[in-house]
Amino acid sequence: MPRGRYSLHDPHDHTPLAHEHFHCAPGPSGWRYVSQLTTPTGEHTGSVDLTLDDLGRPLRLELHAGGWQVRGGALDGVTWVRTDPTGTQATEGNVPAHAFTGTSPAFLIATSRLLRLTATASSSATRVRLVAFTDPVLAPRTVDQSWALLGREAHTTDNGPLTVDEYQVTALDTGEQHLVHIAGDVVLAAPGIELEELETPPSTFD
Repeated sequence: MPRGRYSLHDPHDHTPLAHEHFHCAPGPSGWRYVSQLTTPTGEHTGSVDLTLDDLGRPLRLELHAGGWQVRGGALDGVTWVRTDPTGTQATEGNVPAHAFTGTSPAFLIATSRLLRLTATASSSATRVRLVAFTDPVLAPRTVDQSWALLGREAHTTDNGPLTVDEYQVTALDTGEQHLVHIAGDVVLAAPGIELEELETPPSTFD
């Protein structure tokens, strides 16, 4: 069960945004990721709880940020309920999308699990539609991305070989591209994300 800490920062000016203390593991239903978010000074700001099925689809999502709450899952595309800080109003949404995304590294793992890309000379980028919940009020918006697996490389470590996948992710509305490096169920590097601590090695998926 990988356990550790990511630091999140603005990918443009590198302003520190939060620390994300996480643990995750494969399980009977697929994969689960749980984290708590704090400010750089240690104040609690939110949480992430994401469970995927064996195919990488979101069985259950629960987000908390700024007093707002989102609960969602894969149903007729993806469906969610967003509740305001007072708890008096709730709005439901549904979009014919594949999954969810957001600032948490969990969503990068989830998308890679959903797509299950292979690195071959003839492989092309795969398009995916996601519902993004943006901080600080978890406002939903639909985004289209393309993902391509550029390569897979094994690195020797004290705990055995570590396989790292390098993805190129393109935002289809702007054409902006960036690289994401993932080992098992841990993000090693991505824009705005740095892995600061890792107590146990990443889990491997079948």
